[in-house]
Amino acid sequence: MYNDNPPQRKPWSLPFQAEPEEVSALRRLMRLHLGLWGLQDVIEAAQLCVTELVSNVVTHVGPGTPATLAVSMSGPHLRIEVHDSDTRALPTLMEVACDSEGGRGMALVEATAVRWGVELHADRKVTWCELATESALPWSVDEGPRLRGAEGLLDLYTTERTARVTAVGAHRLSVACAEETAIEIISDLLHWFHAHGRDADEVLERAQVHFETEAGAAV
Repeated sequence: MYNDNPPQRKPWSLPFQAEPEEVSALRRLMRLHLGLWGLQDVIEAAQLCVTELVSNVVTHVGPGTPATLAVSMSGPHLRIEVHDSDTRALPTLMEVACDSEGGRGMALVEATAVRWGVELHADRKVTWCELATESALPWSVDEGPRLRGAEGLLDLYTTERTARVTAVGAHRLSVACAEETAIEIISDLLHWFHAHGRDADEVLERAQVHFETEAGAAV
């Protein structure tokens, strides 16, 4: 049984350090949140915009700059913001040659978003863009505690990353406790995939391949 009401889409934000290695983590978090919001149609576009907006801070403001990613709905549009403290280094839309290796960032955002801009405040600037979204897909009336658990996991993930940015040496779970918690997290996420018509076994296989690839690269 389904209804036509979209899932709750609460605005969220995440402080981070503007480093190249942060981009992939922010892209993954964006995919997870938009999946829970039922906005699969804009995931790739949103990831591209996050990549370019964050890379713009790294390149033109400087690596290690404290910044914040903020995501919300603006009517039917998905709004993505990147906040940083430098009000002088403003993003610009440049014309670049076809064989140029740089300078394409804001041109890609311009081509992908319905609109974008920069807001200047006393202590920061906000570079933002908005993406058009399609109608939400039907959602199950009874999402159940496990599906709510997956949403809670994302909130915890965001909180944990925020703590890592603002403090070092946070308390860590014991190995045994962490293992049990991880199993519950994986189980909740598999329930979420199943509820949205995905094959849980296929998801596990893809995750295993992804893990082995990253592990091999690390070695």
